[in-house]
Amino acid sequence: MKRAMSIATSDSGAGAGIQADLKAFLRCGVYGTTAIVATTAQNTVGVTDIYAFPPRVAVQQIEAIVSDIGADAVKTGMLFNAGIISAVAETIGRLRLPNLVVDPVMVAESGAVLLEPEAVDTYKNELFPLAAAITPNVNEAFALVGEEVDEDRIEDCAVTLHALGPGAVIITGGHTGSGDDLLYDGEEFTRITGPVHSSENTHGAGCTHSSSLASFLALGYSLPEAAGNARAVASEAVEYGLAEIGEGAGPVHALGKVLKGVQT
Repeated sequence: MKRAMSIATSDSGAGAGIQADLKAFLRCGVYGTTAIVATTAQNTVGVTDIYAFPPRVAVQQIEAIVSDIGADAVKTGMLFNAGIISAVAETIGRLRLPNLVVDPVMVAESGAVLLEPEAVDTYKNELFPLAAAITPNVNEAFALVGEEVDEDRIEDCAVTLHALGPGAVIITGGHTGSGDDLLYDGEEFTRITGPVHSSENTHGAGCTHSSSLASFLALGYSLPEAAGNARAVASEAVEYGLAEIGEGAGPVHALGKVLKGVQT
C-alpha cells in the first residue's frame, strides 16, 4: 500500500488540517501518517488560539515515520512560523522525501491568520525549492508575490512563483468565478476544469485538494493526471459538505460519496 505523510496542524473541529488530510488520504486509497507541528483551538466559526510546538517535535515525528513506515509522498499544510518551516525543509531535504506537495496555508476560512508574516520568505527560500508542486489558492498566490489579487494576471503570478524553485505551481480556483485550477510546470499552462458547487460548506477544501494531489503522486500518476484527480476529489468533498455541522462554514466531506447509502 502506498503511503502519504501530512506535516501540518491539528484542527480541533476536524474540518481542515491534519484531520482533513487523513480523510483525503483514505478517500484516495493511500495509508496516511502525520507529523503534527501545532494545534489549534478551532471550530467552524473561527480559530480561538494556536499553539505551535518546538520545531524538533516535527523533526522527531518525520524521522520516526520514515524510519519504519516510509513515505511515497508528503504534503505540508499549516506550518505557522519560520522555525517550523525551516526545520521541516531541512528534514525533508536530508531524508530525500519524494513527491512533496506544499500547501502554503496562510489564512483560515474564518479569516484567522495562520502564518506569521516573517515566515513567508522561509517558505520561498527553503521549502518551495524542494516541492514537486505548490498549491496556493488565488489569494495566497498573490500574497506570496506581494501583489493585489488580479485574476487577469494569474498566469504571470504562476510564472513568478515557479521561478522560486518548485517543480510546478497549481493555483487553485475555488476563490475565482470559474473555479478552474491553473497548472504551470515551467513550460506550459494547463487549465484543470470540473464541476463547481455553490456551497458555504468549504472548510478544509484546500487541505483536501493538496492531500489528494500527494496521494495520486504517491500512486504513480503523472502531475497533470494527479492534479485533475485532486480537483475532482476536492470538488466532490464540497458537494457532500456537511451543512449540519457547526454554525459557521461547514466542513467538506471527502468520504461523502463513498459513504452515500451506508449512513443511517
